[in-house]
Amino acid sequence: MSKINILVVEDESIVAKDIQNSLRKLGYNVPAIISTGEEAIVAAEEHKPDLIMMDIMLKGELSGIEAADQIRKKFNVPVIYLTAYADESTLAKAKVTEPYGYIIKPFKEIDLHTTIEMALYKHGKESEVRKERDLYSSIVLDKNATDCIFVKSNSRLVKLKTADIMYVEALKDYVIIHAVGAKYTVHSTMKDMQTSLMDKEFIRVHRSYIVRIDKISAIDYPNLIMEDDKKVIPIGGSYKDDLNSRLKFV
Repeated sequence: MSKINILVVEDESIVAKDIQNSLRKLGYNVPAIISTGEEAIVAAEEHKPDLIMMDIMLKGELSGIEAADQIRKKFNVPVIYLTAYADESTLAKAKVTEPYGYIIKPFKEIDLHTTIEMALYKHGKESEVRKERDLYSSIVLDKNATDCIFVKSNSRLVKLKTADIMYVEALKDYVIIHAVGAKYTVHSTMKDMQTSLMDKEFIRVHRSYIVRIDKISAIDYPNLIMEDDKKVIPIGGSYKDDLNSRLKFV
């Protein structure tokens, strides 16, 4: 297994060397020691480190906080701040850049190791969630698919015909796609699902529900009833007129 690469950004050479020695003793690799914020941004692109130890107070045009903010936006590299200053004003500015931890100088190796490992674990989990979310979005909300979508089910991608979708239900940060004989939980929003499915076949009837019109069995205001599972779905007041305009009355 390859070693974790940690870039050290510290303008006090003695402190920087001490950090480098501690990191190497703990089993990490230090590809470079940088002394300014400007150089840190260049080094982050060049070395592609797994993590950056960033002193908050640096000499030069950019502070450690400003450099970390640019690195986070450009390269998505986790940053741990090194600081001898723990005052509220400094911490308030640093928090905006979403650091993965703080180490107060002088530090102990056990604190260094614990903070680094927690930061790497947190960043890894966040990256997994981001990839999962992007996968769901690119597949489920594929606007090029006119009569089907793909959903992830038990690590497989399953093709689902839109004609088989009965209704879509909101569930916090997810939506549940209820289809004939199956249902799928997808990381998406009702707004995105509405954009993807909203055509002559589908209509949003409530802030938490989108239904396929030809799957409606009956309407008993303020609710409608779906075919097959007889699901009762509320009709939101702001959606009632749109529903009425889409239905054919005799």
